[in-house]
Amino acid sequence: MSAAEFLDLSIQIGLGMILLGLAVAFIRLAIGPTLADRVVALDMMNITIIAFCGLYAIAIDDASLLDVAIVVALVGFLATVALARYAERYFERESKPPQTGGSQTDGGGDD
Repeated sequence: MSAAEFLDLSIQIGLGMILLGLAVAFIRLAIGPTLADRVVALDMMNITIIAFCGLYAIAIDDASLLDVAIVVALVGFLATVALARYAERYFERESKPPQTGGSQTDGGGDD
């Protein structure tokens, strides 16, 4: 087996493993019982897409896909930060006790 054949085989195996990881992350995104599970699954999908872009750029010998990978990484980072901020506000709302209308009076006076 030559070096070129070994590289081609390694790329094919790597692409298959990346697609398998993407499928597993999508399943976790779909059935994740909590918001945190879904955020982690979305972040994992982002990382696997970046890895796919990098490995596919090697496979087709085109460096322009690396620019796509950088853009996907930046957008994915911003999405993760936004979802974390949303989750923080969601958990803050859930942990606060419900407020009763303390400013209103009963209306039953000493008439």
